[in-house]
Amino acid sequence: PPPAPPEPPRPVAEDRLLSQATDATVSHAFDLLASTVLTRNARTIEDLVQDMLRPMLKAWLDDNLPVLVERLVRAEIERVARGR
Repeated sequence: PPPAPPEPPRPVAEDRLLSQATDATVSHAFDLLASTVLTRNARTIEDLVQDMLRPMLKAWLDDNLPVLVERLVRAEIERVARGR
């Protein structure tokens, strides 16, 4: 079997922006947040986005749908009337 590829060099301590302790603390905080969100209200990101977009979509439909439908119905009536 071919030899395993060499591991990429790890950054030395001086090259890291965060200390290992800070990195571990931040990772733990995000893990805690993720587990809290998932266990308390098992909603997905899609659910949250849908809830945020719903009022915007409703407003857009209220503003634009009547005019759009009226225009399309009028065009269809004219098309049918000319076809006779």
